[in-house]
Amino acid sequence: MPDHSFDEFVRATLPTLRRYAYALTGSAAAGDDLIQDTLVKVAGAWRRVHRDGNPTAYARTAMLNTYLSAWRLRRNRPQLVPLDVDRAGPDSYATVDLRDQLRRALASLPRDQRAVLVLGFLDDLSDDQMAAMLSRRPATVRSLRARGLAALRGQLAVQPVGGGTRAGS
Repeated sequence: MPDHSFDEFVRATLPTLRRYAYALTGSAAAGDDLIQDTLVKVAGAWRRVHRDGNPTAYARTAMLNTYLSAWRLRRNRPQLVPLDVDRAGPDSYATVDLRDQLRRALASLPRDQRAVLVLGFLDDLSDDQMAAMLSRRPATVRSLRARGLAALRGQLAVQPVGGGTRAGS
């Protein structure tokens, strides 16, 4: 007999899980794969998780743990090469470019730094909450956040937006 409460849970939380997965992976396709893996784990533990009363928190923790341990699978995949195209004139897609630049910069971070930034800025979790989720000390969480933000600042300051040059240069 199918469990309708699990189906309802998936329908209700899928948009949130999709945003969370995209923020962690930086890709809609990889995010969908992460959601699938996570929901398989949640479905296997559904009776216990549903009875304990907080299936959303369990799903998010399962997703984070799945993301953090997925590096073994990713190391055997081919590296994607971005297509760089020079454009002349004003760029009407500047905001799209900025968002893509940020997504690429996030994707280049080590998985722990990225996880801390996502948990801190997307979920608005405190250092103590992140430390508990990641099995780290709060000081380590602060260090990971500082290093991640410094790396983002360095990457975003170096790369020009839109591929143009300043007038008079």
